[in-house]
Amino acid sequence: MTLADTQPQALNFECETGNYHTFCPISCVAWLYQKIEDSFFLVIGTKTCGYFLQNAMGVMIFAEPRYAMAELEEGDISAQLNDYEELKRLCTQIKRDRNPSVIVWIGTCTTEIIKMDLEGLAPKLEAELGIPIVTARANGLDYAFTQGEDTVLAAMVQRCPDKPVGEVEKEERNSISKLLNFGRKKEEVAVTESEYAKHTPLVLFGSLPDPVVTQLTLELKKQGIKVSGWLPSKRYTELPVIEEGYFVSGINPFLSRTATTLMRRRKTKLIGAPFPIGPDGTRAWIEKLCSALGVEPKGLAEREAQIWESVEDYVKLLRGKSVFFMGDNLLEISLARFLIRCGMTCPEIGIPYMDKRYQAAELELLSKTCREMGVPTPTIVEKPDNYNQIQRIYAQDIDLVITGMAHANPLEARGINTKWSVEFTFAQIHGFTNARDVLELVTRPLRRNNSLKDLGWGKLVKDAKV
Repeated sequence: MTLADTQPQALNFECETGNYHTFCPISCVAWLYQKIEDSFFLVIGTKTCGYFLQNAMGVMIFAEPRYAMAELEEGDISAQLNDYEELKRLCTQIKRDRNPSVIVWIGTCTTEIIKMDLEGLAPKLEAELGIPIVTARANGLDYAFTQGEDTVLAAMVQRCPDKPVGEVEKEERNSISKLLNFGRKKEEVAVTESEYAKHTPLVLFGSLPDPVVTQLTLELKKQGIKVSGWLPSKRYTELPVIEEGYFVSGINPFLSRTATTLMRRRKTKLIGAPFPIGPDGTRAWIEKLCSALGVEPKGLAEREAQIWESVEDYVKLLRGKSVFFMGDNLLEISLARFLIRCGMTCPEIGIPYMDKRYQAAELELLSKTCREMGVPTPTIVEKPDNYNQIQRIYAQDIDLVITGMAHANPLEARGINTKWSVEFTFAQIHGFTNARDVLELVTRPLRRNNSLKDLGWGKLVKDAKV
């Protein structure tokens, strides 16, 4: 036996056209303004950006979302107007009407092209208005769909306090703690505190809905791990304390810039773990955190087995079928790994951008999963060419294609089953308890086809693929 024969099959990486076939990253505003409740987002761009925010995100006119467009006109672009005075006028109006704790400027492609110095303008205006102004670049020239959140969180890292709160604020928090523990015996409160092991503080970063934050926090609490804070927090005024030497861990694959900023600027220690998507990924994520913090994990195998048993009705629909990722939201590696564990094959994973260092643990788990399931490892194609992908989809007779909204209907018209990748961005897919929600999304096109066949439409479905 040669040395090569003893080595596991390596992942194959390719790169094609260099185009990002994704949503514009300014769409991150849609979930961030809801997560950070005392914020206001000002997107600085053209009318095209405004049309996208209004139409693609389906904003209701009565909803009064906490974001707005600063539309650049010809005068702005040709430098006939004073950028500082115009932004001051808008931010003054925002402060007067909405009084947010922070204003986040989102730079678009146009601000990049005309070299608008947002980072230079923000500190001066912040001092004049007395309100924090965070600047983030979320233009579609440099970033893919979900990387807009990455740039915003990376900008907020520097706003996190670097030392514990003062004595006055401690007293206020102690008062709140006393109020929350009112009616409880001292012994009960002490037991709650003793549930945690002694470990270096841990801060998790990535925007998640509040129910998912609670679920993951409780899962870690079962292991004796205390989460010192989340970035972003529910309110800008409650950003977590981040000191040198703290441990940090990301919960999404598209947060590599935030991870780098935390390590380089705040001197934190990044725990490189798989991402908590699917029962297998959640278990691996918790185990890696436990290992880094010196905590002995317990009950995870039983917990994972329980979840797999509860989703068996979905898994049996996926076994033996193939899935193909065209690439959109950078969740592709984690989703592919989970679906391969469900019994699917995945010949190709398209992804707009691949940071091999940040996703190293996820890539390792993907390879391990393929070996254990006895299936070939996928080819990972960065910035894929859609035309070439369609030829490969036809050649491999793929059962399900997960793709962006722009390609879904044309593929369906050619008899190819599709699922919108954007749905996974907005759905609750993290943690043990949300594995069922992921599989509900994935199996919906397959269940729809099964229903059509039961109604006698099977021949039409088959003919559509010819």
